[in-house]
Amino acid sequence: MTSPQDHAVRASFEEARATLDAFLSDPALIQAVGQFAQRCEAALAGGGRLLACGNGGSMCDAMHFAEEWTGRFRGDRSALPAIAFSDPSQLSCIANDFGYDEVFARSVQAHGRAGDLLVCLSTSGDSPNTIRALEEARRMGIPSVALLGKDGGRMKDLADLAIIVPVAKTSDRIQELHIKIIHIAIETVERSMFPGCYE
Repeated sequence: MTSPQDHAVRASFEEARATLDAFLSDPALIQAVGQFAQRCEAALAGGGRLLACGNGGSMCDAMHFAEEWTGRFRGDRSALPAIAFSDPSQLSCIANDFGYDEVFARSVQAHGRAGDLLVCLSTSGDSPNTIRALEEARRMGIPSVALLGKDGGRMKDLADLAIIVPVAKTSDRIQELHIKIIHIAIETVERSMFPGCYE
């Protein structure tokens, strides 16, 4: 006999599948993920670094993004330079001195260089500190990618490339697609730069 919990679990999986199906049905979104991978590869091949930031679960995804490059994804290969702005001492210092809206913009100032790529994650697209990070990256001439949800918020027009998860109304469903996008972009770059990992 099926329990209420079983119904709830199935409904959640079906909602997640519907979000993925909506993403897959949009050729522009598939192309955008390919462009994301190309921009990551271009930065790394040119000696640049990948910089990432986000709040809450999106910060966790930014950290996940960074560690996959510096550690191992599918196979052993050279470490690749990526960093997430997630050091609590730095974030609390900047927040205390300049306000929380500046925590990522100041980190872009401190770490960003020509040839880098900034990746900002936000389910709403309207987080003030990720907006400021994109504004600072633009001022410094650092290209940017934003992984977003809902209508993309203000960030969709500030990033050089915005990927907006369709259909999903809640942060959890949006973040589930963000992590898939991250993994697929990393795999795509690895297949190009380190084909031996896939033999």
